[in-house]
Amino acid sequence: MTNIIIGADIVPTEFNMELFINGDVEALFGRGILDVLDKSDLRIFNLETPLCDVKKPIPKCGPNLIAPTASVKGISAIKPSLLCLANNHILDHDEQALFKTLEVLDKEGINHCGAGKNLEEAKKPFILHKNGLKIGIYTCAEHEFTIANDNSAGANPYEPLVSFDHVSELKKVCDYVIVLYHGGREEYRYPSPNTQKVCRKFIEKGADLIITQHTHCIGCYEDYKGGTIVYGQGNFMFIYGEDDSEEWQTSILVNIRISDDKKVTVDYIPLTRHDNGMRLSNDEEGKEILDAFYRRSRELSEDPGFAKDKWGEYCSKTNMIERLVKNFTAIGDNEDNIKANMVVYNMIHCEIHREVFEEIMFTRWKRFMQK
Repeated sequence: MTNIIIGADIVPTEFNMELFINGDVEALFGRGILDVLDKSDLRIFNLETPLCDVKKPIPKCGPNLIAPTASVKGISAIKPSLLCLANNHILDHDEQALFKTLEVLDKEGINHCGAGKNLEEAKKPFILHKNGLKIGIYTCAEHEFTIANDNSAGANPYEPLVSFDHVSELKKVCDYVIVLYHGGREEYRYPSPNTQKVCRKFIEKGADLIITQHTHCIGCYEDYKGGTIVYGQGNFMFIYGEDDSEEWQTSILVNIRISDDKKVTVDYIPLTRHDNGMRLSNDEEGKEILDAFYRRSRELSEDPGFAKDKWGEYCSKTNMIERLVKNFTAIGDNEDNIKANMVVYNMIHCEIHREVFEEIMFTRWKRFMQK
């Protein structure tokens, strides 16, 4: 039996930085989570921040995350088999911070994938070997401000013309393929129609499991053509504020067990925020978390039109059009306009933001046509 644990975002913050720097993982995670990790064969997480001591924030919208290099002590103490770096924050403090992150991880002997000095390096998958199995990991991110290209550093982008081929090629040489897709709508517990299509296509192209890790909340799952898709598992360790929203209070670890005859079981381990760390949920909390997770999953699976209908309902309540118009009228070439430029760019360029915009405008067009 091979046991793989996958957790989502790790970000040391001011609320627990000292614990990371001191390597105090019992205070961060509690004995229960550490026992789960210790009993696993492989442990995979998403490092959602550069590790660097020099700040050089890039122009963008949203926070520029960073953690000191000394905080790697706490990350190393949970013995990650692999850290995935394809996310929308790994370039928050320019290439110098990404290069320092790679240097620190290499020095600690921590495997990593999903980001590099150029696109060729960033797109490389990683193969973990355990108990005679080859476990292939492919990770990519939607287009925000951290994407690599041919001549500059950053994260591996999701590109429909090539990403599916990358997974197909990986499947040819691996027994089990996991895709970690950094995308989806933050704090939204269901897949958008396009996210669902993308994830299903990854399964069709050879992935056995795909997890979206950008949403900061527990979502739902579906079984599809022999594979499993998990739409959001929450943060593994990202304490962003004393008043973090309800979605940030809980998380799940995805537990994959592959038997000696290669039969696969996927189950879920609920976690709950405790002060400035995370803990295994108690029986009552865990039941509530998983009951809601399974209910949402049934909603998604039992009604083919559910994802589309739920997305339309969600988009109708957003203020994206107003934000876009406000910032579009403020764009320009000087420093006073840079924030507006970045907001407009992100709404148009990033797949999930663009999907919100398209849904709102299509709905308005339909209403007009029906008059």
